[in-house]
Amino acid sequence: MMNGTLNREYEASLKSIETENYPDRWFYRPVGFRIAKALRNTGVTPNMVTIVSIFVGAAAGPLFYRDDFRLVLLGVVCLIIANILDCVDGQLARLTGIKSEIGRVLDGFAGDVWFTLIYVFLALKLKSEYGTGLFFIPAVISGVSHLVQANVTDYYKTLHLYFVSKEKGREFQGIDEVRAQYRMNKSLAGKVLFFFYIGYTSLQESVTPKLQLMMRRFRSKYGDDLPDEIRTGFRRQSERLMKRVIDFMTFNGRTIVLFAIVLTGTPVWVYFLYEAVVLNAVLAISIYKHEKICASFLPADD
Repeated sequence: MMNGTLNREYEASLKSIETENYPDRWFYRPVGFRIAKALRNTGVTPNMVTIVSIFVGAAAGPLFYRDDFRLVLLGVVCLIIANILDCVDGQLARLTGIKSEIGRVLDGFAGDVWFTLIYVFLALKLKSEYGTGLFFIPAVISGVSHLVQANVTDYYKTLHLYFVSKEKGREFQGIDEVRAQYRMNKSLAGKVLFFFYIGYTSLQESVTPKLQLMMRRFRSKYGDDLPDEIRTGFRRQSERLMKRVIDFMTFNGRTIVLFAIVLTGTPVWVYFLYEAVVLNAVLAISIYKHEKICASFLPADD
């Protein structure tokens, strides 16, 4: 049990308690907070933690390839630890004030690396079991689906933060802002990261036309000083949609199914089916319902 001061510090280490789902609130974030506090005065930076998380999470793919239950379980543990570290980097950044645009973009790609390797090694496992490389087709479909789902989910959560406060919503950026950051960045690594982030942001905006129209109208009318009734009204509907639908596409939503499949010895093609069919249906429902929420804040003629 945290005391009052510690609890306030813990909440300050989160982007917003509203955007955290239950496994994050109960396990990942509290553990991440304690690690972040331990690292706060050590000189370890959030970007260092992110890089370590990438390597730890990447180990899960090769371990899931094996038929040894102990190694598969170790793969599950590696992915859990990687996600804890993914929490630590953000919480450490907020506790220390050490934040950077590169760090934010790098953090967003960590999960993509983990799951890319997982899909590759699950396809290799199926190839060894069935003697055909055709399983790379559903692996690629699942990988692309995952990228789109994670992209849209992150966009909705970041948008939600914009309606919490101007400070928490600073990461909600349009394509023009991302392009400007790309032009200003002088390092090769930064250029590469922001090049991919341009595509990331373009996709987000292309599948959310009502959201884009709503934001243009709000900014034209209010700037960044949205009335409290608009902030509260949007957040209420957004939070409800996250809990009921969107959270299925988060790390926790997909790994519950992934862990059950690899630990029980269920054929791993079942996970590809879940990713490509079930979660894409969740994505379509999420976009439809979110666009409907945005449309409710627009004049009738829009």
